[in-house]
Amino acid sequence: MELKKKISDLFFILLGNTCFALGIVMFVLPSGIIAGGTTGISISVEHFFNIPISVFVFFFNLVMFITGAVFMGKKFAFTTLISTFYYPLILGVLQKEPTLSGFTDDTMLATVCGGIITGFSVGMVLRAGASTGGMDIPPLILKKKFGLPVSVTLCCFDFAILLSQAIFSDKEQILYGVLFVLLTSVTLDRMLMSGTTQTQVKIMSRKYEQINEAVNKTIDRGTTLIHSTTGYMRRENPMVLTIVSNRELNALTKLVMGIDPDAFMVINRVNEVRGRGFTGKKK
Repeated sequence: MELKKKISDLFFILLGNTCFALGIVMFVLPSGIIAGGTTGISISVEHFFNIPISVFVFFFNLVMFITGAVFMGKKFAFTTLISTFYYPLILGVLQKEPTLSGFTDDTMLATVCGGIITGFSVGMVLRAGASTGGMDIPPLILKKKFGLPVSVTLCCFDFAILLSQAIFSDKEQILYGVLFVLLTSVTLDRMLMSGTTQTQVKIMSRKYEQINEAVNKTIDRGTTLIHSTTGYMRRENPMVLTIVSNRELNALTKLVMGIDPDAFMVINRVNEVRGRGFTGKKK
């Protein structure tokens, strides 16, 4: 099982880096869109010092890799090592393929497609427990040390990098660049949260025992009975707390209403749940 997961993670790291490079080659570079991240820095360096993007990306990623290894540990370093060498390599290969550049002449379309593809690609790599290297690493370090959201800090870094390119870019390029960064950040955030959101349900009912048993046996979800007192009648009545997947919510609602039509339910969306039945196997 462990070997299978490692192979799966490796596959998604390579796939994510390939898609990332495709987004840059097909939409960002041909359209002259200014970007954030390592790509944005490399565009500035190429403009001022005429250093090829793939060459700069390699050396910059190497520096960031060493930094990440120091702060994030050996496991992270190993998985990121793949991106550090593979991304510049695949980027250089794809840049030599003439059919990929100039995929569209519409700058707005290139901005939208490029932003979505890069955000999705980076999210795929991060979910595999690695990073695409470069400017992905500082936000991950900040998350580990201070708990700051990756998408937020990545967006801040990207805007700072955009400002460095504003010197040699016109107004429209800057606006497209801002849109590109926002689309990348939103897509990345959605990608990181995809499949982890669950629904928390709190149920107040006099028939809490029946509801508790039904949720355990019919929905096959664990429950917690929380001591509570009603505000108006001052009646002590245990509250049933459970976490279900979004797909199970409708079945749970019908089940509770079937037992007690007067039951009071509070439903909240939670970003992530860890434990048996969610991140671990049911027993």
